[in-house]
Amino acid sequence: MMRENHLDLAQDKIELIEKIIKNDRKFENNEDLFDDFVNETCKRSLSVIKTISSEDTLEIYLRKVAATSIINVLKNSGRLRRTRQGFIPAKEVSLDAVSEVFKPIDYSDINIEYKQFKIQETPEDVVIKKEILQKVIEYVYSIHNSDTSKKYLEIYLLRYEQGYTQKEIARELNLSQSEVSKRLFKLMDRIKMAFN
Repeated sequence: MMRENHLDLAQDKIELIEKIIKNDRKFENNEDLFDDFVNETCKRSLSVIKTISSEDTLEIYLRKVAATSIINVLKNSGRLRRTRQGFIPAKEVSLDAVSEVFKPIDYSDINIEYKQFKIQETPEDVVIKKEILQKVIEYVYSIHNSDTSKKYLEIYLLRYEQGYTQKEIARELNLSQSEVSKRLFKLMDRIKMAFN
């Protein structure tokens, strides 16, 4: 069956996505949402899937995207809800919810503090980011080499490597701020086109 989000994906990628979804434990008892799971996964992975060259990296990336897509579809369909313990099927009632009904709590003296924490990146996340950044850099160099007078490489490095504002870039390269803005927009647009 051909789905609208699959039009740009090769059949082997679609089959890999379908296999990953069928092996996910949340797929059980939710088989009727299979098409929604596949469509959501395809939609979320379409922009990156073609840039990943390694089959192992691709499968790891698609497992993460599929897991997130399945949770989103289940939440949107009302079959899953978030609790303190994580996600549970909407039909189940958590023990905390039952115990809170019978035990009133006075919250007037409670001071809530939120601790910040950093989510550690997995090695797979790092590999995927490096591959994507490598592609972006290759496209920037290619775009720059096709028209060096526009100073795309310099603008990219000042903005994204050194964190300059558009105003600072304009001053550094002796351009107007509006010209820097136009060139940044054009550069990003050309990079997006190259990814697609």
